[in-house]
Amino acid sequence: MFHVSYSMKNGFTLIELVISIFILVVAIIGVYNSFSTVVVLTAGASSRFTASYLVQEGIEIVRNMRDNNWLNNQDWKTGISDINTDCSSGCEAYYQTGTSMDTRSGLTAFGSSGNYLNIKEGVFYSYDNTGSFVTTKFKRKITITKPNPLTTDVLKVSVLVTWKEKDENFSFQAEEYLYNWY
Repeated sequence: MFHVSYSMKNGFTLIELVISIFILVVAIIGVYNSFSTVVVLTAGASSRFTASYLVQEGIEIVRNMRDNNWLNNQDWKTGISDINTDCSSGCEAYYQTGTSMDTRSGLTAFGSSGNYLNIKEGVFYSYDNTGSFVTTKFKRKITITKPNPLTTDVLKVSVLVTWKEKDENFSFQAEEYLYNWY
């Protein structure tokens, strides 16, 4: 004949249930923490990426001023580092600085705290705040010094971009040497 055996254990015990819920909670919290960290890092990456381009643009501005001086048969440091321009404490400039499209006459002093860069869709960053320009969170300081006081054919250009995000200050900096090789 057949013998049917029934086990008294038909479900989970309370301890097994508590342990399985604990494991699920730990896994969910781990995934949530990882996701929130990725979101924070991604948001900051966009600002760092923009800052790196603004630093490079600052160096390019000074390089273009030097090149325009050569093309206009002027001293290569005119408006960059001469008796009328002292950027050893910092200057500001935007992409059109020193061109016919610029209403200013070259580099301007950085001031005590500097000005925020403004942007208009499809236009370069600028200090112009008229019309539909929108103020950004970025400030750019261009410092131009002579690495060796005895050398007149080399300038050190250092560009620092600073910004504030969620009550924390950030910065990105690069430097380059410009030579009078013409």
